[in-house]
Amino acid sequence: MEDMLTPIEGPAGWRGDALLHSPAWRRALTAAELAALERATATARDVPCPGFGKSEFLVPELAPLFAWMAEQLEHGPGVVRLTGVPADRMARDDLKRLFWGFCVNLGTPVYQTAAGEVLGEVKDETGTGAALTYDGPGPLKSARTIARSTGPLRFHTDKTDLLCLLCATNAIEGGVSKVVSSVTLHNEILRRRPDLLRVLYEPYWRMRPTDEEGTREDRVFSMPVFARAADGSFTSQYSRTYISQAQEVAEVPRLTAAQTEAMDMIHAIGEEVCLFAPFEVGDMQFLNQHVTYHGRTQFTDDPQSGAQRVLLRIWLSAPFSRMLPEGNAVQWGDTQAGALRGGALVGRSALAA
Repeated sequence: MEDMLTPIEGPAGWRGDALLHSPAWRRALTAAELAALERATATARDVPCPGFGKSEFLVPELAPLFAWMAEQLEHGPGVVRLTGVPADRMARDDLKRLFWGFCVNLGTPVYQTAAGEVLGEVKDETGTGAALTYDGPGPLKSARTIARSTGPLRFHTDKTDLLCLLCATNAIEGGVSKVVSSVTLHNEILRRRPDLLRVLYEPYWRMRPTDEEGTREDRVFSMPVFARAADGSFTSQYSRTYISQAQEVAEVPRLTAAQTEAMDMIHAIGEEVCLFAPFEVGDMQFLNQHVTYHGRTQFTDDPQSGAQRVLLRIWLSAPFSRMLPEGNAVQWGDTQAGALRGGALVGRSALAA
């Protein structure tokens, strides 16, 4: 383990205040790229969506863009924001078709729930505008339940190589996207508390969320928060919710004081160094889940005016993804670089073909 308790160098170890003004992660779609996307969307109107593959959404004009995105996501900061999709003048079905078609040219969609969700809408589904939180009586709420309210989301990862979001409509206030480099978290914890970094390389017990993965016999499992593959590649998978839910299972070992302190430090440092990136309608955001965590601030919709925060969401397995440690197979299935992996139905493509 000692060789892991060293700083990680490279562009993935960024701070939000510096990345905010960098061209390494954000750019506007060009007129030619938008024209190609709109042409492909119109051509694909007769095929079922979601479910079609990239052969039904041909956009050769975007090849340089996809190459740039792959480089930035896997070897750069691990975050890309594209602006300019005319979402406010597109029918929702066409917008979903454009987003799905764009994503299948970048990777392979995987299932977000065992029930078959592959293109989700992240929005308030409480019917009351309630801001649900992680606290309260009774069993802990799942991350998915809180995400479908107006409440804030703390830093976490999704079970996929790439998290892809498109802002279809926006709230009247709040809902600011927060992204933090897990590489920076690693390095800051090493600098401040190397004893706690050691703890994060040790196993934490987690619960598989039933509202994503269904009821399984192996509903709890252990895996470190930080890990390195045989080739040295770093990865981090983290959701405090699922670690806390595992504590509701009697046979799971109790969290130690050091484990809890290490998680507290993740969230405290995350707030210090994260990127605050408000969404504009038509923005697309892509996050490498091996080197970034994401969250959001609380938001307020206005049902009377029709203002509602709705993000389209796709999980992608990336052909340019990194090797993972063998121990991460319990979560990912295949750990080889570029493998079809992750998702609620592990390693299953969500393409109809």
